[in-house]
Order: sequence, then C-alpha cells, then structure tokens
Amino acid sequence: MRLTRLVAGFFILALAGYCVAGGASPANPTRASAAVAPQSPTPARPQQDQQQPPQSQQPLKVQTTLVNVFVTARDKKNGIVSDLAQPDFKIFEDGQEQKVAFFQKDVNMPITLGLLIDTSGSMYNVIGAEQDTASRFLREVMRKKDEAMVISFDFDVDLLADFTEDTNVLERAIRRTSISSVAGGGVVTPGTVPQGNNAGGTDLYDAIYLACHDELATEAGRKAVIVMSDMEDTGSKLRLQDAVEACQRADGVIHVLLISDSGFFQGGGGAGVARKMSDDTGGRVINVHSEKSLEKAFDVISEELRSQYVIGYYPTNDKHDGTFRKIKVDIARPDVKVLARRGYYAPFK
Repeated sequence: MRLTRLVAGFFILALAGYCVAGGASPANPTRASAAVAPQSPTPARPQQDQQQPPQSQQPLKVQTTLVNVFVTARDKKNGIVSDLAQPDFKIFEDGQEQKVAFFQKDVNMPITLGLLIDTSGSMYNVIGAEQDTASRFLREVMRKKDEAMVISFDFDVDLLADFTEDTNVLERAIRRTSISSVAGGGVVTPGTVPQGNNAGGTDLYDAIYLACHDELATEAGRKAVIVMSDMEDTGSKLRLQDAVEACQRADGVIHVLLISDSGFFQGGGGAGVARKMSDDTGGRVINVHSEKSLEKAFDVISEELRSQYVIGYYPTNDKHDGTFRKIKVDIARPDVKVLARRGYYAPFK
C-alpha cells in the first residue's frame, strides 16, 4: 500500500467532516438519559373508517461520550511516580473541574503505535541506527493485542507495514527503509497526487496527517505516533497545524526523537516544530545525539507507555458541536509533573 500526498478537495472534506471525541474506556463508553415520553394519541372517533397512526412512543436519548486522558507522572529526578491515587488528581475542561468517572493505575489497555521514519537525505548517516533501535523497541514494548504500523517519508509517504501484532513483519518493514536518492539524481515515481513545486522535499506534515487521519482515527485505546526525524518539512501540501489537529482528532499522542546533533549527521533545526507537535498532543521531545542516546530515548518512551494512569470523565459540556475542548490535569503533590494531552475535539452532530 502506498500513501501519497492529499488533493485539496480531500483535505477540505476531511477537515469539515471528521471529528472525534475522547476514546471509550474499558468501562461504559456512553451513557444515555431518557426524556419524558410523549402522551398517548387521542383515540379515533367511532365514525372514522381508519384509525390515525399512533405517535412514536420511543423516548429521546442524549449520549455523552466518556473522555479518557492518559497521564504520565514523574518526580523532580525524572523518575516515574507509580503510587498516585484518584484523589491526587483533578481534571479540568475549559477551566471547569470535571467529576472523575473512571480511574485506573495499571493500564492494560492495548497500545496502537505508528512508527514514522524519516528517510530523506539528512538521515543518511543515522538510518542504520534507526533500524536497529526501532526494531529492538517494538520487540520489547509490544505485548499481546498491541499493534503497530511502519511508515517512511521523504519526498513521498510509504506505508511499509499496516497495523499488525507480528513483530517479525514490523522488523522486516523497518529494515526495508532506505534513504531517498532524489537529491542525488534519482527518479521520482509520480503518485496519484501532483507533486507541484515542492517535489523532492521532506513530507513530514503529510506523513503525520495520513498516519493519524487515515490509520489511527479508527483505532481504539491508547494511540501514539513516534517520529524519528530532524523535523524539517520542505515538501508537504499540508501545514503543521493540519498535522497536529489530525492527531488531536484521532486522540493520539506524538513523541519526537529529534535527531538534531550535527556530530551525528549533517543537518539540524526543527526543534520548534517538534515542541509544537508534542506539547499540543501530550507527547515528549527527546534530543538524540548518538546511537546510544537513541536507545535511551526509546527506553524512555517504552517506560511511559507502560506506566500511565487513565482518567475518564463525562464532560459537563455535552454539546455535540465539534469544538476543541482544553484539558488540564493537576496533581496534589507539588514535586510531581504530569504529561497528558491538552484537549480533544467534541463529537459533531
């Protein structure tokens, strides 16, 4: 399967019609409240030949989706804090405190991962280390019912492995990644979307948008995108905000392994883009300076994915208006910092 950049009409349709609320928890995903049923219809007059059709007796229902927030807690020494209880947390939506309806310390919900590998020319010196560490990470972090996919991106976007539990399939996909030869005079195979003036660039934003909008959006549970890149986009049709919004609508989190040390490869920059993506989705940016630091970065992500709290609440604002709702999580302990997503998009009528 091959992913190419989006046509303008598809992009407009996607932004207009695609809205997702917080994912359903292992508990009750929705709740309904019944309105008073309408009164029975007036009986027909004796002289009428045909009886009037009865009015509907079905009560009206209003559904409210349970919003899940996955939280990682660390102390001042950056160690994982695993002894927090529900009373230690307060959660707010648009500044209004919400009542916690679901809390779980040991998260056993399946993880759905999207691994995005930059294969543009700037990654030439690091692609081997990326392949080795990414393969080890998936073997160590994935458990039964977890799924992952592998996408590479340069002047185009390729889905090398769709969602699967098979780490052997995923490792083979990772090993197939190769540096684009476009900059060195290679031939670009045109896709179904015109390349325009940006042909030959790095399609970072398009890759993240497609991973979230086309792949993660229909998945349930915990969802994370891990990007290995210098985070410099030079060819996307879409914007940075489009990529961020697609991830927010999919209830995903973006973690960035920022390969930005000129001693590790020739290039640099993109720190602001990485910070924007991670901050707005509740992820983390980890600077990578060597193969050893790349291994440590994957270890940090693995630890967080297996050490999260999940907090669920029914929002007091039950309008299905498709608007973005800001989320804030507070902890009673002053020496503890939390990592959680900053908001979600409400369902749309």
